[in-house]
Amino acid sequence: MNDVDDKTINLNYALDDDEDDNDDDDDGKVRENKNNILVKTMFLMEQHSSKTILKMYGNSLIRLVVEEGLNQIPWSPRSVTTPTGCQYDGVQFHRGTCGVSIVGAGDAMEQGLRQCCKSIIIGKLLIEHDPGSNEATVVFAKFPEDITFRKVMLLSPIISSGDTVIKAVEVLKDYGVPENNVILLNLFMTDVAVRTLSQSFPKMTILTSEVHPTAPRHFEERYFGVGAS
Repeated sequence: MNDVDDKTINLNYALDDDEDDNDDDDDGKVRENKNNILVKTMFLMEQHSSKTILKMYGNSLIRLVVEEGLNQIPWSPRSVTTPTGCQYDGVQFHRGTCGVSIVGAGDAMEQGLRQCCKSIIIGKLLIEHDPGSNEATVVFAKFPEDITFRKVMLLSPIISSGDTVIKAVEVLKDYGVPENNVILLNLFMTDVAVRTLSQSFPKMTILTSEVHPTAPRHFEERYFGVGAS
């Protein structure tokens, strides 16, 4: 996967930290495959994985993506005192982060986000496509009143074309959210979607665990137990 810019992070690979590598033609910034993540993505892609296996590995992968998303949040230094009286220097995240779930598959990521940020506010955005024109339209949107001033983690685990996410980001921008305050959290994304989204919103951070020509569209049904297991 080479169509990755500096605002796109693929967790299925280790980022290269070699600052001496100045190859201008290498814009991917991806190197060593992470087998731990690859095992999880493999079971989610596999057509015969049971509902139990899919949910177990899905939850684990969601947690990893959310935790990496937190690494994109501004922080400041903080020191605490240990039980033995020693000082420990750490960091604390700035207040003012929220989640926005694209209703449907995005709901599957809410629990993982709350496990990492127990008191985080999560907005909802329902987008449907017109049967005739296939145009994305907003049916329902509920955001925090001060979302303009917040970092927004946009939850959308499966992205094929990117049309729904494009509409979601446009809505966020209409509400006053700066593009560079949006962090898209995703599990599977097609090559087409990566190019479309990075070109449409170059300042948005895209964080995914896998870029593949085929997205597992069965995820939503099987994760929630609707389809065949």
